[in-house]
Amino acid sequence: MTKSPLTLYLAAPRGFCAGVDRAIKIVEMALEKWGPPVYVRHEIVHNKFVVDGLRDKGAVFVEELDDCPDDRPVIFSAHGVPKAVPAEAARREMLFVDATCPLVSKVHIEAERHHANGLQMVMIGHEGHPETLGTMGQLPEGEVILVETVEDVAGVTPRDPEKLAFITQTTLSVDDTADIVAALQARFPAIVGPHKEDICYATTNRQQAVKEVAPKIDALLVIGAPNSSNSKRLVEVGRAAGCAYAQLVQRADDIDWRALDGIGAVGVTAGASAPEILVNEVIDAFRARFDVSVEIVETAVERVEFKVPRVLRETV
Repeated sequence: MTKSPLTLYLAAPRGFCAGVDRAIKIVEMALEKWGPPVYVRHEIVHNKFVVDGLRDKGAVFVEELDDCPDDRPVIFSAHGVPKAVPAEAARREMLFVDATCPLVSKVHIEAERHHANGLQMVMIGHEGHPETLGTMGQLPEGEVILVETVEDVAGVTPRDPEKLAFITQTTLSVDDTADIVAALQARFPAIVGPHKEDICYATTNRQQAVKEVAPKIDALLVIGAPNSSNSKRLVEVGRAAGCAYAQLVQRADDIDWRALDGIGAVGVTAGASAPEILVNEVIDAFRARFDVSVEIVETAVERVEFKVPRVLRETV
């Protein structure tokens, strides 16, 4: 039986960003330096394949510091943690390593600087997401007002409309965030924005690549976890760019082949916490069913690298 021809358009950049790469390295180097078990507060990055792989090496994933013993190292995830968490770890004299992405830390510093200047924060982010909780937790309660949508802006009641600044989660939709920022600026003309956009380079680049791929394809598959903010945004960006069928899949087993019946062009990308091995698995699954040709659509080249903390560099 002859296979139907199908073109796979691989978006580039895709997959691991520098912050995710660094966070995974931190766990691996901690295991090498101190031996298992090493505790990790929250999933180090939002990807089951990555988390399961680290668990097999001896990482223990917990939700709260209370679940960690005092005498084993603990690592804080790439999403960042409220200030109270490292303070409590220091009080308990725990050995801890902070794997917060440096671009998330930049937003934390920004929030603190504005707070020191007497400004109240508006944070554009997703309620309950670990990054949002971590960023809001840098300041005292009541100092950060969360908005998720343009509609939320109408309900913002600051202490002083003349003394406001905004920050954003790093993994949001670039276009949706621009609309929310415009609404904030229209309602609060004095609001202060970040010196440089908070949405990180990796989120921006992956969304741009999807926009470039969208006109060429009949369907888009985004490889990523259901709790990964940046992966879910890629699905939304694909749909907004005119791709009627855009789906999030964790790995090749999740692909709905019936939905792809009769189509000739599929776009493939991966969220910032999805490893390339899962992309290759998806390509192999297509090759088993179709006569596949692969085209790469590259919109940017990423050369960003972040150093791991000195405590790990010194002896490993």
